[in-house]
Amino acid sequence: MASEQGFSDFFYSAPDEVKLHARIYGEANSGTWPVACLPGLTRNARDFHELAIYLSTDAANPRKVIAFDYRGRGQSAYDPDVKNYNVGVEAGDVLAGLAALGIEEAAFIGTSRGGLIIHVLGMIRPAVLKAIVFNDIGPVIETAGLAHIQSYLERDPTPKTFAEAVDTQRSVHGKDFSTLTDADWTRMVWALNRETDQGLVPDFDPQLVDTVASLDLTQKLPALWPQFDALGAIPLLAIRGANSRLLSTDTLRQMGERHSMMETITVEGQGHAPFLETGSLSGDITAFLDRAERKSIPK
Repeated sequence: MASEQGFSDFFYSAPDEVKLHARIYGEANSGTWPVACLPGLTRNARDFHELAIYLSTDAANPRKVIAFDYRGRGQSAYDPDVKNYNVGVEAGDVLAGLAALGIEEAAFIGTSRGGLIIHVLGMIRPAVLKAIVFNDIGPVIETAGLAHIQSYLERDPTPKTFAEAVDTQRSVHGKDFSTLTDADWTRMVWALNRETDQGLVPDFDPQLVDTVASLDLTQKLPALWPQFDALGAIPLLAIRGANSRLLSTDTLRQMGERHSMMETITVEGQGHAPFLETGSLSGDITAFLDRAERKSIPK
């Protein structure tokens, strides 16, 4: 049963028995595609709270929304084996969660790493994907963007107060996110951290930092064009922050040339990755999902 906050907590077991968590919004909604929300590397289900409320309470087409915490993030258990923090294992965890909920197909929204997981799902279980929203991610990841992520994760300080945490995020990301309001920064900090007796701490396994720190940025990561091309029959909305360092305008252009059903949105004043609850994005995503679902109905 949904709480006053609009969601219920769902716990399930991964294939290797790690205890995992997801938030379920609009649990009783049916008759429309459910939506699976997949966050970024160190992020969690809370990133999608406002968007999930919007989708699950839409007057015309309310949807069930499942926002996942990967292993080692949010309310999911940490994995003692750091090698399991990879997109292949996490794709299997997402499929296990959907199976536990009895969901065979859904629309997917993937921010950053979440989009990489969708690329994997397209190879191992394409039938589960009804529509896709990529939030500032594509088949080519720019080295400059990874270097920026490495840098701020390695030197991420432990704030003494909430105000200090907000100031830290502004100092690291403010140049790329010039249009964010005080409320936006506040939501970001609450989503990223959890409160403990020692104050605010990042809500993810510290070992995740090691997985990023170990990347050799003198070598470009392999491009995922074959995996992206396998998504060609699935309606796709690609969102890019105008200031993104991870998804280039050239990659976005190539994606559009290779995917005949792709729509694009560029978010001015934001970088990697745009806040999906800001501006008109929630409405734009809702409209995209509605269009994709209508077109899927046989005439």
